[in-house]
Amino acid sequence: MDPALPPTFPLATVPLEDAVATQFRLIEATAAHFEGHELFAADAGVVPGLGRPRSTARVEAVLADFFGAEDAAFVQGAGTGAIRAALNAAVRAGDPLLIHRAPVYRTTEVTLGGIGVRTVEADFNDPQELREALSSGIFRWAYIQHTRQRLADSYEPAEVIAACREAGVRTIVDDNYAVMRTPAAGVELGADASCFSLFKLHGPEGVGLVVGAADLIADVRRDNYSGGGQVQGHQALDALRALTHVPVMWSVQSRVGAEVAKRLAAGEVDGVAEVRIANAQDRCLLVRLDRPVARELPAVAARFGAAPYPVGSNSRYEIAPLFYRMSSSALDDSPELADWTVRINPMRAGADLVIGILRDSLAALAAPEVD
Repeated sequence: MDPALPPTFPLATVPLEDAVATQFRLIEATAAHFEGHELFAADAGVVPGLGRPRSTARVEAVLADFFGAEDAAFVQGAGTGAIRAALNAAVRAGDPLLIHRAPVYRTTEVTLGGIGVRTVEADFNDPQELREALSSGIFRWAYIQHTRQRLADSYEPAEVIAACREAGVRTIVDDNYAVMRTPAAGVELGADASCFSLFKLHGPEGVGLVVGAADLIADVRRDNYSGGGQVQGHQALDALRALTHVPVMWSVQSRVGAEVAKRLAAGEVDGVAEVRIANAQDRCLLVRLDRPVARELPAVAARFGAAPYPVGSNSRYEIAPLFYRMSSSALDDSPELADWTVRINPMRAGADLVIGILRDSLAALAAPEVD
């Protein structure tokens, strides 16, 4: 019997009007820190007194203001590098770190193992269990993934952050797949730091950001002084330019995803048994098929114009709708769905194209082979 999808609890999205306002607010923050000609003049190197390029420092100031934070620091290594930099600045080997009871994202698991931190799990979906863990008094820091680690996760990051603050526990939030797609990033909800990839926000490869409390950011900079580790001015300006397009782009993408889900649930495509909107990890559609052909479907969908694998899950390279397997952390939690469920992200496409590719792909998989 084919397995049913569990209930999902998608995070809130940003309406188009609010996304436009977010874009305007980012440009206002930019104007507060740049004279016009400076936006065309990128520099490089470990500038004395700054320890990084002047244009990089200006973009960091823009983003700190935009997110309402004390400071921000660019790092190499994209989202993984940002998480690693923040955790290395906050915890040491043997320190207890509170995390959610769920499969940990693979690259984050490597970071935690490399530091040697002692992770202690609590179910963030259960406020009572979370409060009991926090009341132990052993934690200085908690680590929170903004988007879902398990398909059935239902916790509100704002509530987890607030509970930690009340207990005197500082928080680092993995905001990958959430920044500008949800109404507020972790640092805007009261966290001590948000960590995320600019590559997932149409920026250049390898660029990440840690934005948050001044003391944590100072430690990130101290640990990342080497000239080879700096994000150079042209990278920082490239990231800022790309970021201006993201709020509206992601609002449109979320709207298309909702339309596709509604049409599939209404039975528009034969072969679809069930559909859910989920934040797993990026906001996507989980489509359960009525036959166990999910592993074969991405390659077939590619013949009709779909992307068969991600580059950065919302990078600048990804314009065609993505037809792909579920994320590795989601499959760790629900391996029985691997043969039955495909992940679809519209990317820049409209609902008609997404539905058309799915219909044609399922028809091709159902067609008998001709010798």
